[in-house]
Amino acid sequence: MMRLLNPIKPARMVFSLSVVALTLGIGACQGPTENNTTAPEGNVAPEGTGKLALSEPVNLTGAGASFPAPIYQRWFQEFNQDNPQVRTNYQSVGSGAGIRQFSSGTVDFGASDVAMKDEEIQAMNQEILMLPMTAGGIVLAYNLPGVETGLRLPREVYVDMLMGEITQWNDPRIAAANPGVNLPDQAIAVVYRSDGSGTTGVLTKHLSAISEKWKESIGEGTTVEWPTGIGGKGNEGVTAGIQQTVGAIGYVEYGYAKNNNIPMAALENKSGNFVLPSDEAASKTLAAVELPDNLRAFISDPEGAESYPIVSYTWLLAYQEYSDPQKAQALSAVIEYGLNEGQLLAPELGYVPLPLNVRQKVAEKANVISPEYDIEVTE
Repeated sequence: MMRLLNPIKPARMVFSLSVVALTLGIGACQGPTENNTTAPEGNVAPEGTGKLALSEPVNLTGAGASFPAPIYQRWFQEFNQDNPQVRTNYQSVGSGAGIRQFSSGTVDFGASDVAMKDEEIQAMNQEILMLPMTAGGIVLAYNLPGVETGLRLPREVYVDMLMGEITQWNDPRIAAANPGVNLPDQAIAVVYRSDGSGTTGVLTKHLSAISEKWKESIGEGTTVEWPTGIGGKGNEGVTAGIQQTVGAIGYVEYGYAKNNNIPMAALENKSGNFVLPSDEAASKTLAAVELPDNLRAFISDPEGAESYPIVSYTWLLAYQEYSDPQKAQALSAVIEYGLNEGQLLAPELGYVPLPLNVRQKVAEKANVISPEYDIEVTE
């Protein structure tokens, strides 16, 4: 499919979430020009095999959002099998920690679900890139025996549930939106992210957009003061908290809920329709968004009768210049893989493939990383 890489191989077995979670922690973070892994001899690409022809093995390290962690890990594994001279270690530490490590130069790239703020970029005193690499929905997943499907939550209802103002599952306001559903007299237990999280940033930006009460009392950010509930670290921790707590409701990335078979609520969108999270609904949300020149766009309350209401891009953060030209070339090749073959893996992992015009914009921006490498996008 791409000139630099081997042809696309048949889809490999999908790793279970537990295996993905275990592999995310492999490898310590390192500086942008240091290696902490020794690749076996003979893994250098032979001359004439494509655009990526490195004179020595390269190790890349990244850290950041847990939202894209499963798909990033899969990309890096698949890329390494075709290009064993490049090894990529990604630490799923949350968007906030990822931005801090990227800003301090202790990793080669970062990852965030809320991109970076202007003041964070200015404080770095160097040019950086924010590259949307995939997208997905944030869902309200729950644990309510007997109500595994069909739960509908109006906008003002899920706001008040997360604020601790609706405390029982059989509350009349929930019941009114779910006629015929046998809602139990069960306490609601909110599970939220305890770490600095882009997932929290995306959710609270949406809640602030649809509720003046939420905006004024809690607000938006990668960390907020939750009025009720229990915390869990990462999407993994929140997922586990929901699974282990009867009556729980919490927010996680769609892929985590999908891969763990956790029930997800249909949420009321701006048009007044209840929409279940799905690849198709998220795609309709993205279709209405125009990316600005810096590729930083947020979708706080999307238009569209069929749009799912909580969808976000997730960004890979890269430096425009690297002191090691081979590292720059290797990262460019990884980005190219993610924009092409990597998009084919998105649906099975619960992510939304990026439209062609978005991928082309990303490639154009990313081409400054390595003058020796021309990132191309295929249809």
